Amino acid sequence: MKSVLLIEDEPNIIEAIRFILEQDGWTVDTHSDGADAVERAAAVGPDVIILDLMLPNKSGFDILRDLRTLPAFVDLPILMLTAKGQAKDRETAEAHGVTKFMTKPFANQDLLAAVRALGD
Repeated sequence: MKSVLLIEDEPNIIEAIRFILEQDGWTVDTHSDGADAVERAAAVGPDVIILDLMLPNKSGFDILRDLRTLPAFVDLPILMLTAKGQAKDRETAEAHGVTKFMTKPFANQDLLAAVRALGD
C-alpha cells in the first residue's frame, strides 16, 4: 500500500483529500503545523507528500526547501496544493524543488490523478 503525508491545516480539505485517497487504496497520514512538518515527514517516511503553502508557524516554501536538503527527500514526489496560484508562487515552488503544483479549489479526479502519477 502506498502512503501519503498530507500537510494541510484546513479540516475540510484534510477530510476531503483523505476520503478521495483512501477510497483509492492509499494510506493517508496528516499533519497541520508547519513548525515540525519536516520532522513528521521524516518519522512517517511517505511515498508522496501533499504540502499546503500557507500553514501555521512555517510556510510550505520553507518546508519544501528544508525537505529537499535531506537525502531521503531529495527525489521524493511533493505536490504543493495552494489557494495562491500566481505565477510567482509556482516559480518559487519550482525553484525549491516541487514535483507538481496545483491550486485550490481542485477537482477530486485531478488531485487523484496527480497523486497516482507521483506514486508510480
